[in-house]
Amino acid sequence: MAPTNKVCILGSGNWGSTAARIIGSNVAKLPNFDNTVKIWVFDEIVNGKKLTDIINTQHENVKYLPGHKLPTNVVAVPDAADAVKDATHIVVVIPHQYIQNLLDSIHGRVLPNARAISLIKGIAISNHGMTTMTQIIHRTLAIPVASLSGANIANEIAEEKYCETTIGCSDPEEAIVWRSLFNTPYFQVNCVSDVIGVEFCGALKNVVAVGAGFIDGMGLGNNTKAAIIRIGFLEMRRLAMHISGARIQDATFMESCGLADVITTCYGGRNRRLAEEFVLTGKPMPQLEQDLLNGQKLQGYLTAGEVHSYIDSSGITDHFPLFTNIYSICYQGKAPRTIFDGLNVDFSRDTLTPSPML
Repeated sequence: MAPTNKVCILGSGNWGSTAARIIGSNVAKLPNFDNTVKIWVFDEIVNGKKLTDIINTQHENVKYLPGHKLPTNVVAVPDAADAVKDATHIVVVIPHQYIQNLLDSIHGRVLPNARAISLIKGIAISNHGMTTMTQIIHRTLAIPVASLSGANIANEIAEEKYCETTIGCSDPEEAIVWRSLFNTPYFQVNCVSDVIGVEFCGALKNVVAVGAGFIDGMGLGNNTKAAIIRIGFLEMRRLAMHISGARIQDATFMESCGLADVITTCYGGRNRRLAEEFVLTGKPMPQLEQDLLNGQKLQGYLTAGEVHSYIDSSGITDHFPLFTNIYSICYQGKAPRTIFDGLNVDFSRDTLTPSPML
């Protein structure tokens, strides 16, 4: 009997290519999935050749994941609408600022019985509240959407170093399917029902990582960095409480998408590294992104601006001194040492239900 399911991947950066290595290998072992995995590649010229052609002939994304071969059943295509054609399982993994344009390009091309999973570590926060990537995808494509996030530095996963991740999926049976596509002996998947919580953690930890990078840039050591990580983690929980009330489960913060991801991002990853360079060089974040990230995007800097827009319009900046200070350093030219201003905050009464403090 012919396979009834087909996977496509929208996004071919560092993380998208790493996901393709895992999924391409796993579908070959799943009889109910088609062996071919299409991956949408924003076609660019690398060393005089189209990146799609390089991937399809050399089976390697030489720009965003050099040195790691992709399975031969992963096929690069330059058209997102072509990638999603006949796909039942759509993996979305692009920088969050580009999500709506991508979704608009495939609207009306997606199967009505398809489902998606977001690997995007970003959320849209405005004066009016929070919109997650799964909500944006569901609103545009009208299909069920899960989320995946965790302590997942892509290069380490590509090297098959052991780690964990978290899938948030409200349908237990569908969660099993998503787990079968991603789980490996070195990439262990745990499933929870808290879709929004998984996304929320994955986005806000990047802001904390910017703060950790400032500490590294000032050479202040591990004690100070640990304090910033702890305060940042508690401000993440406090913001989750304020925006969503009881919709986000407290236990989610102890999953790989929560505490573990905060730790790994604050000791590795591009957000920490560029924040350190920001202090050492004095160059603005957009310039550092252009100079150092080889076409990849910096999420923490953008999310810090979005978070501040929300807490400022809500009149609660006093309850988020670390997030406020990170914003002021990034966007208002404040000195990095002002990160410590006003950090003597009492978190003891915080719970993931609306608080009288806020």
